[in-house]
Amino acid sequence: MANNRGSSTVGYSAGRHRSGKSIVQKILLYLILILVAVLCAGPFLWMLSTSFKGNENIYEMSLFPRHPTFANYVGVVQFLDLPIYIWNTFVMTALGILLDVVLASLCAYPLAKFDFYGKKVITGALLATQILPAAAGLIVNYITVGSLGLMGSYWAVILPGSVAVFSIILFRQAYFSVSTEVMEASRIDGASEFKIWYKIMAPQILPAISTVIIFDFINKWNNFLWPIIVLNPDKYPIAAALNYLGGTFNFQFGYIAAATIISIVPIIIVFVFFQKNYINSVAGAVKG
Repeated sequence: MANNRGSSTVGYSAGRHRSGKSIVQKILLYLILILVAVLCAGPFLWMLSTSFKGNENIYEMSLFPRHPTFANYVGVVQFLDLPIYIWNTFVMTALGILLDVVLASLCAYPLAKFDFYGKKVITGALLATQILPAAAGLIVNYITVGSLGLMGSYWAVILPGSVAVFSIILFRQAYFSVSTEVMEASRIDGASEFKIWYKIMAPQILPAISTVIIFDFINKWNNFLWPIIVLNPDKYPIAAALNYLGGTFNFQFGYIAAATIISIVPIIIVFVFFQKNYINSVAGAVKG
C-alpha cells in the first residue's frame, strides 16, 4: 500500500510538472505571436495614428496623437472627391472578381475532371506563365485594348485581368476533392455539363472561391499602374488617384494617410467576411 501511495504521489507530481511546463510554453508562444503581430501591424498602426495628427510632426513614432483630429479625413474627402474614385474602384474590382471567378472556375473544371489530348501540356503551359513578370504583358495588353477601342473605359482595366492563372490552378486543385461518382450520377440523370458545374461543382469549392475573392479584391482594389496607362484621371481607382495626386500632398502627408486608411477599410471588411472559408481552404491545402 505504501509503495502504491508513493508511486501515485510521484506520478501526480510529474503530471503537475508537465502541466506547468506546458502552460509556460503556451505563454511564451503567445507572447512571441503577439510580438510578431505587433511588428507586422506596425506600419498600419503608424499610418492610422498619422491620419489623426494635426500640426504635430507626422514622423514621430508615437502611436497616440497628442491632439487627435478628423481634419485630415474631412480635407481629403473634400479635396480628392473620394466618392468618385471609390466608385470607380468598386466597379472595376467587382466586375473583375466576377469574371475571374466564373471564367477561371470554368477553365479549371475540364482540366481537373476531363481526360483529353494535350491536357498536361495546357496545364504545364499555365504553370510556366507564373514565372513571367507582370510587366511582360503590358505592351501586349495595351495593343489589344487599343485595337478593341476600349482605351479610356473601365473595360480597359477589367478585361486584361479577367482570368488569372493563379485562380485556374487553385480551382483545379479544389475540383480534385469533389467526388467523380456524383458527377457520373448527375450525367445519368440527364444533367448537362454546365448544370453539373454550377449546381454540383461550384458549391463544393466555396473555400477556394473565397480565397480567390480575397486575393482578387486586394490586387484589383490596389491596382494603380495599369489604370494610369489606359484611363483618364477622372476614371482612376483610388490607388491610382493617390499616386497621381501625391505631389499635391507633399506637405499634407496626413491627407495621404487618411486616404490610405479609407482605401484599406474595404479590404479589411472583405477579409473578415470571407475569412472562415479562406482559412478552411488554406488548411485543406496544407493537409493536402
